[in-house]
Amino acid sequence: MNNFNNQFPSESGYRMPAEWGPHSATLLTWPHNRETWPGSHLSKVEEVYRVVVLTLLKYEPVLLLAANQRVKARAKSLLKGYEELPNPLTILESPVNDVWIRDYGPICIRNENGILFTDWEYNAWGGKYPPWSDDNGVPLVLADLLGVDLVKPGIVLEGGSIETNGEGVFLATESVLLNPNRNPGLTKREIEKKLVHYLGATQVLWLKEGLIGDDTDGHIDDLTRFVNKNTVVTALPESTGDPNYPALAENITILNKTKLKNGETLNVITLPLPETKVNEATVDGSDYVPASYANFYIANGALLLPLYDERYDAEMLNVFQTLFPNREIEGIHCADLVWGQGSLHCITQQLLGTQLPANL
Repeated sequence: MNNFNNQFPSESGYRMPAEWGPHSATLLTWPHNRETWPGSHLSKVEEVYRVVVLTLLKYEPVLLLAANQRVKARAKSLLKGYEELPNPLTILESPVNDVWIRDYGPICIRNENGILFTDWEYNAWGGKYPPWSDDNGVPLVLADLLGVDLVKPGIVLEGGSIETNGEGVFLATESVLLNPNRNPGLTKREIEKKLVHYLGATQVLWLKEGLIGDDTDGHIDDLTRFVNKNTVVTALPESTGDPNYPALAENITILNKTKLKNGETLNVITLPLPETKVNEATVDGSDYVPASYANFYIANGALLLPLYDERYDAEMLNVFQTLFPNREIEGIHCADLVWGQGSLHCITQQLLGTQLPANL
């Protein structure tokens, strides 16, 4: 653990890069939690994971966490053929509670000399799904395994609650970061200071509310994402009668009025919202899921795009190919994944500048 002689990481030039920068690997956790995935839902989401992992291995290494030996053996049995792909798969047996590693995994920052893990506290989105202690311990486990220094900012923050262009501009929602179930008593300014000190933020853009049915209270990665330093894509239903329309329209109004510190305005591209109402209520009793095309994941040479709705899927593949002409756009059917309340970005976390150990 590095204390920087009482300096903050940003004072040593550390910042959080944009997701489209180079990765050394992608982190995932193989699904096993029967409370999240009851009955046949577990085998369905395992199939989504099989496709995601094998797709990623075409572009970059994968470090896959497995809760125990049985889960590790199950994952290996379903990932047949991974040895023939261009990049290595490392499966680490380590205690974990659930799959949402975007939110509890380490957030990497870097400067010209190397990388550092930031280890934020994780409390399962305000204490909703105990236990979460194993998930909260993952950054330290990985820091020890990979030999990376780690710092602890000391507040609750999930990786899916922030979005950056890699040049100091961050997006977040008030419904999450200002929620008293995370950091009661902290003001907006105090939370912004943590982003400044530990992630290198120079400007924080605050949106309001998230999607109905999002048990995270409104993560930004289901709403609005950077696709370059001054362009965002943001979700908006086609119908004004959609229950998500008022909140998402308000977010777009905020984005259109925003000026970056360099004086530029944001280019705002809207994405249709796929069907979010489900026939079978989710585990938390919701009739809605946070299905969104904004929950994509950018890998080395590729973008993994969640697909949900045949009315829009083909159009979205074309839109993202235009936005990322030098990347392969890999569509992944995610209806079975989002039933568990998250999608591709929620289950992935990028690693930077680390060498994965072999033969774990």
